[in-house]
Amino acid sequence: MFWSQQVAFDVLRSKGFASITGSYSAVGSPTAHVVRLMCITNTTDGDMLFSDDGVNDKLILPASSYKLFDLTTNKGGTDGFLALQSGIQFYVKELTAPSKGSVYIELIYGKGE
Repeated sequence: MFWSQQVAFDVLRSKGFASITGSYSAVGSPTAHVVRLMCITNTTDGDMLFSDDGVNDKLILPASSYKLFDLTTNKGGTDGFLALQSGIQFYVKELTAPSKGSVYIELIYGKGE
């Protein structure tokens, strides 16, 4: 049986290099939907650390790199799916100081969630 569900792009979250320090600071607003796909891009020339609690280091993104998380790959039907819960706040801090660029967080969610 074939089935599909519509998805939507969430608002782009970003933070410029001049606002990134050695302490965690929020990137955009908390998620308002269950996240199906996430891409974090670091266009700065510094290595960045990301967190979802503002305290513990969770992800590292080297300068000029990205990470793509397709959380719902090959899931569907009655199997359910993996996803990030709504209400998550993302944070960033520098591992090495940037002098240009920004960090971006792109999210895709299922409509009706």
